Amino acid sequence: MKAVVAPTPGGPEALEFVDRPIPQIEADEVLIRVQAVGVNRPDIRQRQGLYPPPPGVTDILGLDLAGTIAAVGASVTRWSVGDVVCALVAGGSYAEYCAVPEPQCLPAPDGLSIEEAASLPEVFFTAWTNVFDRGGLCEGEVLFVQGGTSGVGLAAIQMAKVLRNAVVAATVGDEEKREFCRQFGADHVFNYKTENWRTLVGAATGGVDVILDSQAGDYLADELAMLNVDGRLVLIATHRGKHVDVNVHDIFRRRLTLTGSTLRPRTAEQKGAVAQSLERHVWPRLASREIKTFVQSVFDFTDVRQAHQVLDDNRQIGKIVLKMADA
Repeated sequence: MKAVVAPTPGGPEALEFVDRPIPQIEADEVLIRVQAVGVNRPDIRQRQGLYPPPPGVTDILGLDLAGTIAAVGASVTRWSVGDVVCALVAGGSYAEYCAVPEPQCLPAPDGLSIEEAASLPEVFFTAWTNVFDRGGLCEGEVLFVQGGTSGVGLAAIQMAKVLRNAVVAATVGDEEKREFCRQFGADHVFNYKTENWRTLVGAATGGVDVILDSQAGDYLADELAMLNVDGRLVLIATHRGKHVDVNVHDIFRRRLTLTGSTLRPRTAEQKGAVAQSLERHVWPRLASREIKTFVQSVFDFTDVRQAHQVLDDNRQIGKIVLKMADA
């Protein structure tokens, strides 16, 4: 089968097509014939040499996909050959076939295209586990999202509005993205390039209960300061730096929670628990279009370098998707 790897760190030109054997599945896995693949920010970081796969995980890029089940392992009970599913994986979706543990698969929501289904797993798993599981967003609370028009940002905004009736503030990088973020439900949107979000978010909301942040670095102290008592700051990346000075006394004085998580190293059972929550609470709302996904562009699988360039240039809104030629 054809697959994409990045043997040498670099720009999109570092991506290479290779021939690999079709994966052999374990008893608790399914083999998916990949029809569409989501392109995610961690893929960019892996290509750059900044986010290597966990031990034992393939070097083939890709964290989510949609396609048709081609084979099932001996202990698989839910899925059958021919089922159309989407799935979260620890690696390997940039390929014609991918082996996936059974719990990490979800049915493609009714009415969504295969490209839309492929855009879901990584961003909705990430938003759910960090905003709801770790952030504990409650009814009517205030959520602040750094990067509102990213795939994770749009998922978090919509779930917070629909499931918790939250007040949502977000940052964006230009006026087009500001309007787009509002269309997806954000109440307050600030251009971080031209506006001082550090003061405006608190003034607009009266204080924040949960922050979803992928920046860290010099943002962290200001984010902690804007939290209400018992507020939660959840980190999912460190694009602005891994090290920062914070006022620890203020954390325990106001009972703040500073936490974060990554999905990739988690067990199939842990990822399966998130999948069950999404299927129960979110998948019906995707089918009804109460919650939506937005696919900005679909590239042919052979044009993977051009797809990566969109993210490198920070031109992404929502998701970029790769589509196989025979999908």
